Amino acid sequence: MASPTGTAETSPATEPRTPEQTTSKNPVTGTLSWADDRLGLAKVARGGLRKVFPDHWSFLLGEIALYSFVVLLITGVFLTLWFKPSMAEIDYQGSYQLLRGVPMSEAFASTLDISFDVRGGLLVRQIHHWAALLFVAAAMAHMLRVFFTGAFRKPREVNWLIGVGLFMLAMVEGFAGYSLPDDLLSGTGLRFVDGLIRAIPLVGTWLEFFIFNGEFPGTAIVPRLYMVHILLVPAILLGLIAAHLSLVVYHKHTQYPGPGRTERNVVGYPLFPVYMAKAGGFFFVVFGVITLMAAFMQINPVWKYGPYNPSQVTAGSQPDWYMGWLEGAVRIMPDWESHIGHTTWSWNIFFPGVLLMGVLMTSLVAWPFVERWITADNSYHHILDRPRNVPTRTALGVAAMTGYAMFWLSGGNDIIATHFHVSLNAVTYFMRVAVFAAPVLAYHITKRTCISLQRADLQRLEHGSPSGEIVRDPSGRFTEAHAPISRDEAYSLTQQRELPVLEATTGDEGGPVGNGISKRRARLSRWFLGANMAKPTADEIHIEKEAEPGPGAAELDSSESDSQSSVEKAGSAH
Repeated sequence: MASPTGTAETSPATEPRTPEQTTSKNPVTGTLSWADDRLGLAKVARGGLRKVFPDHWSFLLGEIALYSFVVLLITGVFLTLWFKPSMAEIDYQGSYQLLRGVPMSEAFASTLDISFDVRGGLLVRQIHHWAALLFVAAAMAHMLRVFFTGAFRKPREVNWLIGVGLFMLAMVEGFAGYSLPDDLLSGTGLRFVDGLIRAIPLVGTWLEFFIFNGEFPGTAIVPRLYMVHILLVPAILLGLIAAHLSLVVYHKHTQYPGPGRTERNVVGYPLFPVYMAKAGGFFFVVFGVITLMAAFMQINPVWKYGPYNPSQVTAGSQPDWYMGWLEGAVRIMPDWESHIGHTTWSWNIFFPGVLLMGVLMTSLVAWPFVERWITADNSYHHILDRPRNVPTRTALGVAAMTGYAMFWLSGGNDIIATHFHVSLNAVTYFMRVAVFAAPVLAYHITKRTCISLQRADLQRLEHGSPSGEIVRDPSGRFTEAHAPISRDEAYSLTQQRELPVLEATTGDEGGPVGNGISKRRARLSRWFLGANMAKPTADEIHIEKEAEPGPGAAELDSSESDSQSSVEKAGSAH
């Protein structure tokens, strides 16, 4: 038999310890514990690191923009060390022989020094320029994805406005950096902007003297643009990006329709370790691709243009692509001017160069609220739309893209004329018509295409997937057998919400009663929602299946779980 256990009078666990004895021997653990005791970081990190993000290739567009911005910050710090933002005139004595002894500004001379005398300078310059172009392009593509999928709807209207602000500032930042070298090409772009500023009625001349510190070009514009480029706009961009990402985390990420995905969950991978590893790897992919582009694709060879001279213009000069559409609008605008008193009102510059930009940005800012007013949809949206299921919005987006493309092509009307050996006037007259006709044509084609795709989805739901097998029955008729589609696919095809077309509730004088619907709003609702194809109910799908001559369509059992109940709920709305 075992002897009884003895009892100790004291125990190390019950003895008091000094702070030195309670401190962890591991310095990392000790530091983290110290921070957690005072800041409560462990709880925040635990929830943040397990944040789930959906996995879809289109979400990488926003990441490309973010990583391009990081590359811009890194390369920008390098360039800042050698660039001299001064318009003081000197005689160039650098290593580029063809420009030795040529008078130029210190800004242009330092750009040449970075390109030819600083080790790795030309590569970093080109990385910076390519990253800027990619940043704006990725931001635009990301905004288009958000627009076409309806990710701007409640509760993300504020984040959409932040995105619009980021896009506008990205263009300003790109133009400011593009103008810093003070070469002949960038100076031509500054001259173009000077014309836009002077075309603003009443205050244009004052604004020009305020910005340029006198008549164009003055001696202050490069130092001022330098401060804007390296301090003001980057600081605002960093703040807006932080707010943008914070709202993404707060509202949770949107996701595409699919089985198991609802308005109350997110299906994907956690931030740590899966998404963090993928995002880190993707950053180096973006950085590597930009570096390869900079190494093998020359961009902005300022030594070929020479220093800026207000009396000269580079032949065939073209701005960076994101500013080309404004120049195109100015190029094809008729010569409209008004003389009021002692002033000249240059509508041929103000309308296409200033007013058009204002119309674009106002439309982007207002659209989420306009669509909510038209549809009376005040519900929360975490499931994205398939573009085909909102044909009017998709058609408007494609029409806007087509109009943008026409203006962009107009910015190269001289290049088109010389390369294709056609008349410059003929190109200009054609583009004046195309900027109005092409968007209308694109709108109707896109809308009819979306409706056709909806009809194809409806047929796939009702009849199943074509099997490719042609069967001849005893009567001699040929039919194609259909194979049932999966329940997951059926769920994805029927997950979208169906919004009813608003009906007018007018009073005796034709106006809305209280919070009723006016006739104008009802007409807009019919225009926006009236073309949508109605989703079939589960009973309709069963009837179609029973009527099939061959092997049936997708079998949708009402006793099935989540995905099938959504089909029946959608059908009950009819």
